Amino acid sequence: MTDRRTVIAGGLAALLPMPAFAQGAPTIDRFALWPKAPPGGEGRAIADAWVKRSPTGGADDIAWPHVATPMLTVVRPARPSGAAVLICPGGGYARVAVGRGGGGIARDFAARGVTAFELLYRLPHDGWTAGPDVALQDAQRAMRVIRAGAGRFGIDPARVAATGFSAGGHVAARLATRAATPTYAAVDAADRLSARPDVAGLFFPVVTMMDDGVHAQSRRELLGVHAADPAWQRRYSAQLDLPADMPPTFVAANADDPVVPPRNAILMFEALQAAHVPAELMVFERGGHGPPAAHRDGTPVPWMDLFVGWAGDHGWR
Repeated sequence: MTDRRTVIAGGLAALLPMPAFAQGAPTIDRFALWPKAPPGGEGRAIADAWVKRSPTGGADDIAWPHVATPMLTVVRPARPSGAAVLICPGGGYARVAVGRGGGGIARDFAARGVTAFELLYRLPHDGWTAGPDVALQDAQRAMRVIRAGAGRFGIDPARVAATGFSAGGHVAARLATRAATPTYAAVDAADRLSARPDVAGLFFPVVTMMDDGVHAQSRRELLGVHAADPAWQRRYSAQLDLPADMPPTFVAANADDPVVPPRNAILMFEALQAAHVPAELMVFERGGHGPPAAHRDGTPVPWMDLFVGWAGDHGWR
């Protein structure tokens, strides 16, 4: 059973107040990621399905245990800065915890002038031909679609970040490390563009599939019958074999996370350091499986500011 904390990262609208500097309401649009059916579903009866994440949650507080139609929800700021971000929500690879109307994190980015794209990605358990690479297919395609639409969205194609939360952190990490790995045949001109993020942000992320630090549910859902195979564990551990063009990467976790061990974040940072990739690591004392907890006097921890400021140091802002 998927614990509610496992999917919290994908739907933080109720937890994140809008920043005081927000000016004007964002424009929200939602569209299919692929021009026709996504690759690898031939002969399979896969249908979109969503569930409420909480009986008392809002109408858009949902998660998707089955995804047949990958989608991007774009939250466009009233005053765009030109920067863009792809957001990969969590869900332990058992579901994708994202609504249809732009969550709190996307709206927070938009309040800062950043055009935010939330990704509803496919899941391995639905039997797609790509298996454990199916979410990577969607993430690569999403980066290319974002860059292809730079003029329409009012963004700079050289300032596109990728962020991921919980299991979505694994999706974002694999995108950053395997952007150049062919995972599908090109379907249109967008697929000639780079899928590499300019910077990456991994928040309380799943990183490793090996025993040291593993989030067992993510490994089981991602690797299926191969979950105990050391070769498969290594292949899908995002901290291994970083490419020479690995983007600068920000990693954050909470020391008291009861769901995804903070060891994942530390392993990723150690690998980035060993590969001489610009990186920053934040391990907060409290917060569980979600953003860091506020200070005892109620003052929030500025975790988003830390990422935005650091990413700006590396050309994103």
